[in-house]
Amino acid sequence: MDDIETFFCDSMALDDTIRIGQAIATCIKPMTVVGLTGTLGAGKTFLVQSVAEALGVDRRTVVSPSFSLIQVYKGRIPLVHIDAWRIRDEDEFVELGIDELLESPCLAMIEWAEKFAIMLPVDRLGISIEVLDGQSRRFHFSWPDNSTVAATLGKALKTSLAEWTTVRSLR
Repeated sequence: MDDIETFFCDSMALDDTIRIGQAIATCIKPMTVVGLTGTLGAGKTFLVQSVAEALGVDRRTVVSPSFSLIQVYKGRIPLVHIDAWRIRDEDEFVELGIDELLESPCLAMIEWAEKFAIMLPVDRLGISIEVLDGQSRRFHFSWPDNSTVAATLGKALKTSLAEWTTVRSLR
């Protein structure tokens, strides 16, 4: 099994989460996959809204695609927002045309990514959101050692986030 690089930072308020979204949008390159995990209400959609806004999309148009499953937003980099919560099985996931989407020059952010992790590219950035209390969240960032796109993004994010918050490595 490959080693995993990881770090975390805390968001004490919604404004901090917006800054994390801005950092992601600044560091992102086309053809990047971000797998989002966290409990219901952890802030996965809010993070996607923050990234979208930083990419030039009106955040009010970004909603959880729980029923439509996929939303595509046209920003500086196209943003594909997928919500895997209601997808029943791997066949249904594939029928969404996921392969074509993930091979397009976009940023794909997938909520509930753990449900279909085996089907996602290995070279992806993982973001797990842990509820601390109220609006406080801990964002865990991870990527495989042998990745290229995710490692570049992860390292750039770590540097960017360290400019305004405490970043702690887990390795």
